[in-house]
Amino acid sequence: MPTNVLETLDDQASAPAAGPIVLTPSADPTPVEKAVADGIAADFDPETFLWLTFHRPDGGARIWYAWTAGGHPLGDRVDQLATAAGYDAADWLHISDRHQLTSTRGRVTIWAYPLRPVLADVQGGVRSPEDRREGVRRILRKAGELTGQAPRTLTPRWLGFGPAFTAQKD
Repeated sequence: MPTNVLETLDDQASAPAAGPIVLTPSADPTPVEKAVADGIAADFDPETFLWLTFHRPDGGARIWYAWTAGGHPLGDRVDQLATAAGYDAADWLHISDRHQLTSTRGRVTIWAYPLRPVLADVQGGVRSPEDRREGVRRILRKAGELTGQAPRTLTPRWLGFGPAFTAQKD
């Protein structure tokens, strides 16, 4: 064991130098996107649902959902009430438009939805106006014409604000 500073410095000089950190490229963007999503979520108030669009250099995009503290159960509660009351995609579009906060961070578009006002709208019976409902039906009919496939429905389901509903694949 060295007894003075000079011996310590001498020991350090003779020790093998640590090499540079080696970074290897990965085709999997998931870990980086998750870290970015977590960082973005940390900047928002509790009880917020975040819809994050990661724009890729090739023109594609990946969507991530994130919730701040308390957002999971509140988002699920909103979805339970909305679906029990018969709310559909047109209602979701109308309510989400009323509360959506849009920002960007680099190539990430952030749509933030504070869930307390969304809950208040659902509890208060706020519904989509008929012209918006007709707009949704018109888009679905047009998509059917373009693809040659008839839409399964002209009244799609509520899209959801909570993890239980947004995870559904139908």
